[in-house]
Amino acid sequence: MLNIWGRISSINVRKVVWCAQELGLDFQRTEAGGKYGVVQSPEYLALNPNALVPAISDDDGFVLWESNVIVRYLCARHWTRQLYPEQLPERFDAERWMDWQQTTLNRVSGGAFLQWVRTPPAERDAQVIAQSVAATEPLMAMLDAHLASRPFMAGERFTMADIPIGCEVHRWFGLPPAEYRHPTWPHLERWFAEVQARPGARGVLDLPLE
Repeated sequence: MLNIWGRISSINVRKVVWCAQELGLDFQRTEAGGKYGVVQSPEYLALNPNALVPAISDDDGFVLWESNVIVRYLCARHWTRQLYPEQLPERFDAERWMDWQQTTLNRVSGGAFLQWVRTPPAERDAQVIAQSVAATEPLMAMLDAHLASRPFMAGERFTMADIPIGCEVHRWFGLPPAEYRHPTWPHLERWFAEVQARPGARGVLDLPLE
């Protein structure tokens, strides 16, 4: 059986859990990271020497870490479920958005999340928050413009590209309303409501931030 290592409060673990649920896979999840520890144990370091979550292992002895790579692997292995595009232009369009989530969007959005959700009010850094919001909002507007002309990130159907972006938008839209209210992005909001309602997203995109 597939074992997903990591706490569900991690955006990167959420991606893998959502993907596994979309694919209808049998899996178990082992709590690791944050308050659960585990990641510095010899057992876990043998799986992921970076001491980060998630990692996956299975009955065949295969181990993999890096969340977006895990999503790609699962979708490719179970390609008949159609989350891994067969045609190369669509596939690499999906790949592009997955990389962009990690290298661009996540790098700037994390500051506001960490400050508003995981940092006590007295210890928050207003400059970090302001920089994060100023850098993230144009990227969300870019997503809104992209989704104005297509139902999903890579075109006409839900693919692996929607999973990392969906987890990122869930985190941004879930910021405490007493602290932040995002601008109106109608196409992004339409898309997020649709992916959030998917059965595979239950227990992932309906969870509060922590």
